[in-house]
Amino acid sequence: MSGTERDKQQCAALENSLVEYLDGRARPAERRFVEEHLAGCADCRLRAEEFRALSGVLDGLPVMFPSPSFDATLRARINAEPAPRRFWDWLPSPRLAFAVTALVAMSVWLASMPRALTNSTIANQAPAETDIGMIRDLSVLENYDVVSKFDALSELPVPPAASPETVTKKETR
Repeated sequence: MSGTERDKQQCAALENSLVEYLDGRARPAERRFVEEHLAGCADCRLRAEEFRALSGVLDGLPVMFPSPSFDATLRARINAEPAPRRFWDWLPSPRLAFAVTALVAMSVWLASMPRALTNSTIANQAPAETDIGMIRDLSVLENYDVVSKFDALSELPVPPAASPETVTKKETR
């Protein structure tokens, strides 16, 4: 790094701590750095003198205090400003927002559950739906008479009850 670049960096660092140095608030290490830099840099020394002169002029001005009604007037003007609109301001209360959210969640949950058919829902179905259900079950309905009056099954001999002796004989074989 060349000497001019280093000087520019030191001048930039001095600008940050020059006001503290002139007010007497700088720490000893900063104070030493500023004094060393001012001894070698004419531009920064001129700038420091301008700051001292400005500070002297400002110190010579009379101190002005705000009027007693200034604070009340300022607060009234601040309160007169409209409040910024937020996203939830359209809802009257957080409770209502929670209730609406719970209602929507419950509706979605209930809509996703399968519906069980009851007699009342079957009676309330449209005639077209009832007809389609009957057509689907038509093969069972056509054979209902045959199955309900099938006496051949009732004429079969009843098998003898298995006695414990016959069961044990079969197991030993």
